Amino acid sequence: MSALAFDAVQEELRTRWPESKLEPSLDRIRDLVDVLGQPQQVFSTVHVAGTNGKTSTARMIDELLRELNLRTGRFTSPHLQSVTERIVMDGEPVTPERFAELYAEVEPFLAIVDDKHEIRLSFFEVLVAMAYAAFADAPVEVAVVEVGMGGSWDATNVADGKVGVITSVSIDHAEYLGESIEGIAAEKAGIIKPGSFAVLGVQPPGAAEVLLGRVAEAGATVARAGVEFGVRHREMAVGGQVVNLQGLAGPYDDVLLPLHGIHQADNAALALASVEALVGGGREALDPEAVRAAFARVTSPGRLEVLRRGPVVLADAAHNPAGAAALAAALSEEFAATPMVAVVAMLAEKDVEGILAALEPVVEAVVLTVNSSPRVLAPEDVAPVAVDIFGEDRVHQATPLPEAIDLALAIGERQSSTGAYGAVITGSVVTAGDARNVFGVEK
Repeated sequence: MSALAFDAVQEELRTRWPESKLEPSLDRIRDLVDVLGQPQQVFSTVHVAGTNGKTSTARMIDELLRELNLRTGRFTSPHLQSVTERIVMDGEPVTPERFAELYAEVEPFLAIVDDKHEIRLSFFEVLVAMAYAAFADAPVEVAVVEVGMGGSWDATNVADGKVGVITSVSIDHAEYLGESIEGIAAEKAGIIKPGSFAVLGVQPPGAAEVLLGRVAEAGATVARAGVEFGVRHREMAVGGQVVNLQGLAGPYDDVLLPLHGIHQADNAALALASVEALVGGGREALDPEAVRAAFARVTSPGRLEVLRRGPVVLADAAHNPAGAAALAAALSEEFAATPMVAVVAMLAEKDVEGILAALEPVVEAVVLTVNSSPRVLAPEDVAPVAVDIFGEDRVHQATPLPEAIDLALAIGERQSSTGAYGAVITGSVVTAGDARNVFGVEK
């Protein structure tokens, strides 16, 4: 398949409903996997839901499983720079040529399902089917699958996860999931299947109650962060942190995690417990050296990622208040001596006030800009909210993104008394991906 074929596939996929438009139902995707021969039943699945930290946790689980010599597939969303990032085989995204081949394999069946339903298969539903077909064709032994949105009616949920992982639950996608923590938790709890192993991150009380109710209903085995597993100790290190983790079957000390922030240490504990649950039912400890080797290789692009040093430029995909709070905590802890300016571009329907309020205490100023999404909020529309939070003198606007970054660095330099300063580019996964493009970062 040529690059032209890949471009044509992308254009065809864009004719379908985007991920921002949903009709809560599994009917279409069930019909599609039926005509494809139920590919999701060929492999074991670790299913990852939650509000924030899903992609990082999925990447960590994948690294651990591969270190244990298991062949893996990984499906995550959304992508930062290329749609091929979403379907990963043995740690490597599929090539554009393979992506086009996968589409060609499922394409004859799409019309069959489209004709059966009032609403055509969506962009996301087709991608899920392509991923499951790819994993079955390989075949992989374990697929690590990140939920797109919610859980119960997410297209990925046609797979029955042997392990259901739920990161911390908070408010996001309120237009579809509602504004109740309990209601959101109920949707995400839908990935916990009968007889499975549920591994739960730290949860607000209301979410915890709902999730544990689903565990009991499904007859699942549960492991809870802070009870059965967690982070025992952490300290900052060059390029990340060193953590001591408590797993389900024992301790794992002196683990180098080359990612920033306590939230990533929490994600590491969650990933570790998930793999222990899958390969040994939570009763058998993993090889500590294998655990150290796997975590030392972990990357999480666009998640407090250092794009440049001197001056430092960071990219972070925070797109809701909880994600922005985690970013702010990491900046306060690890970059406290470095005046930072936030470059922010957000999408419509997001909690603009909540995101900016979380960032305000830890940055010198904010530069409002745009990203490449057609859903991006115009800087002039965000500005009134930003001024209320930051004050007029600390709010700036610049487009396109490269000019906004230059302005942020100039402001940071003026604020610095030591010569150290930087910028953090955030507000959306799209914004983080665009920032990587600006700096020529691809891997």
